[in-house]
Order: sequence, then C-alpha cells, then structure tokens
Amino acid sequence: MRGRQAPCGAGRTGWLSAAGRPRRRQRLQPAKIVQACAAVCLAVVAAGLAGCARPPANAAPVIKVASAFVMLSSGPGVIDGYLVIQNLGSADQLLAVRSSAGGTVILRGQAGQAASAIRTVSALSIPGHSVVRLDPTSVHLVIIRSAPMRQGTEITLTLVFARAGTVRVPALVTNPQTGGNTYFGP
Repeated sequence: MRGRQAPCGAGRTGWLSAAGRPRRRQRLQPAKIVQACAAVCLAVVAAGLAGCARPPANAAPVIKVASAFVMLSSGPGVIDGYLVIQNLGSADQLLAVRSSAGGTVILRGQAGQAASAIRTVSALSIPGHSVVRLDPTSVHLVIIRSAPMRQGTEITLTLVFARAGTVRVPALVTNPQTGGNTYFGP
C-alpha cells in the first residue's frame, strides 16, 4: 500500500474481506428500494394523520374576534360584554372567557321564548364557517366582581375555544349613562 492511499473508510470494520481485499459493493435490489420508499411514505402519512403535522406558521387564524366592548351598567359590580366571533374553519365551542380586569366572566342568554328569563350557558357552539354575535338579544358576556373600570380604557378578553385554543381581544370600556356608546358598539 506504499504510495497508494487506502480507500476511504478502509479502517472501518467490514470494509475489507477476510483476505484483506476491498469488498465488492452489493447492488440494491429494485424491490428493496420500492419497499424502503413505501415505508418512508407510509411513515410520513401516518405522522400527518396522527396530528404530528403542524399548519404553516403564517397560516391565517381559524377564529377571529372583533368589535369587542364592555358596557358599564348602573348596577354595582355587573358589566356586560359584547363581541363578534367569526369562524373560518370547522365547528368549535367557546368554553370560557377571562378578563384582564379580573372577576368572573360568565355566558348568559335567554331561556326559551321568554325575553325576561335569563340562563347561564356553560359553552357556546360556534358553527363552522359562520359569524356569531354576542349581543343583548342573545348570549353575551357578564363580568362580575371585577376590578373597577373607567370609560374610554381597554381591557383584554381572553376567549378559550375547544379547537382553536386561546384568542385575546381588546375590549373598549363604554358607559351609556355618561354619554358613552350603547350596546350597538363604540
């Protein structure tokens, strides 16, 4: 081997035969190549179906929340909240809402045909590819025992959805008693 370099990897076990000669390269069988490719493809598809595939980082959100505001009332400690939810994907559920002003946020809506009967709603269904308005004539937010709020400031509402996860939206604090906006929005 003087004057000649040993083939790359000659020092590795298995490169030389028992007689000290380089081993012959084995040809890959076409059937084995097809099997290997099929196995890799199957693994990629299985990972995607199992939920391992993630949407692109720049994908548009499925749930959009807009026109959020809270309305101070004449009653102490009770603040109503209204907003619009646009669902661009499949059906979802609004499970909970939190306020940066603290307190407890509950979903309230009419119970049946009687306009005066109000009930607490544990979750709100958001149909796929739809717009849902939380307003005084339907389900809306009620914030109780929160920190004091001032007209013209903003709080943050954090909405928790079953599928879309957490969505935060700023909400303007209004007061119709002192010249602020009505429930039709700021």
